[in-house]
Amino acid sequence: MARSGKIIRRLLILLLLIAALGAGGFWALSASGIEVPSDVDASRLTAWFEQLTSHSHSQSPASAEAHSESSHSEQFTILATTPKVMDVVLPQPYVCQIHARRHIEIRAMVSGYLQEILIQEGQAVKKGDTLFKILPVIYQAKLDAEKAEAQLAELEYNYTKTLAAKNAVSENEVKLLAAKLAKAKARVDLAQAELNFTNVVAPFDGIVDRLQEQIGSLITEGDVLTTLSDNSVMWVYFNVPEAQYLQYMADENQHKAHQEVLLKLADGSLFAHPGKIAAIEAKFNNQTGNIPFRADFPNPDGLLRHGQTGTVLINRIRENALVIPQRATFEILDKTYVYVIDDQSVAHQRLIRVENEKDDIFLISNGLKPDERFVLEGINHVHDGEPVEYTLQDPDEVLAHLKFHAE
Repeated sequence: MARSGKIIRRLLILLLLIAALGAGGFWALSASGIEVPSDVDASRLTAWFEQLTSHSHSQSPASAEAHSESSHSEQFTILATTPKVMDVVLPQPYVCQIHARRHIEIRAMVSGYLQEILIQEGQAVKKGDTLFKILPVIYQAKLDAEKAEAQLAELEYNYTKTLAAKNAVSENEVKLLAAKLAKAKARVDLAQAELNFTNVVAPFDGIVDRLQEQIGSLITEGDVLTTLSDNSVMWVYFNVPEAQYLQYMADENQHKAHQEVLLKLADGSLFAHPGKIAAIEAKFNNQTGNIPFRADFPNPDGLLRHGQTGTVLINRIRENALVIPQRATFEILDKTYVYVIDDQSVAHQRLIRVENEKDDIFLISNGLKPDERFVLEGINHVHDGEPVEYTLQDPDEVLAHLKFHAE
């Protein structure tokens, strides 16, 4: 408003100067005897100049008065409240790695050509399902040969046993053939196992990963064919500093009901199923000062996969915390302040120390007392050391309707 008034006054002065120059020019021409065109009425121009001058002088005070009234008409409502003493559940974040409960490599137990692939990448399989088939011809032939050797050894043993009953041969020869028969049967079992290994089956329910070989590939014993993950329960690993480990152990003993573990995913959303701490390793890492924790999370929907990352949130209780809304604060050179209102309704800027924050509240460790009043809304219209007119609002009502972040 003030700036627009100055602009108007400057325009009026400019118009007055132009009019004065014009009127003076006509008067000078007339006085010198120079004929002035008849269509220019000097008296009329003079009258217009006097009217414009009087109008500008009469309007300036009115404009100033109107501006003054408009500035006084702008009223701001100052809302104040007091801190709230309450117990606050604070989530402590830890960066984590997500692993399947069981994640193994499926390897070939025998060599041969890959005959069939009975699965697709990413497929869910059940325990005992056949995943791959290796060409069994060689192993079938070996089994047949070993079975024939075992039959021959059995015939020799039975014949020698009959002779021993007639004292035709010694008992030692019977025992020797018995051992030969046992060895032949063992070779049959080995050949049967090798034949069975040509069918690669799933050892548990899980999800198949990328296929490492294709049909027709020559497989050697020990080659990785794929991996299998049991994602029914996920093991989440994270490191905890020593001080927070001690704090966790104290909280666990005092507030076991509140020791809920949450998982924040990479997109910022919370995993739907809470977990629990399942294991703490036996020793600290001397180089980092951390100790590894493991939290177990059920994964019924299969959302979590082996190798994901996220953030574990462990809740801890801060008892009798002094709480204020974040929007009641302001910062100057990385320091946080509030306006405290004294008994004479004078606002004073005061430095506070923020211990922690959650959502849109601050936990204050120093700078405020539970019964002190501070400005909640209208901070921009409050000045240090000046009196304020305010409305006091109950802190319970304030905290119940928080929806703004700190200013």
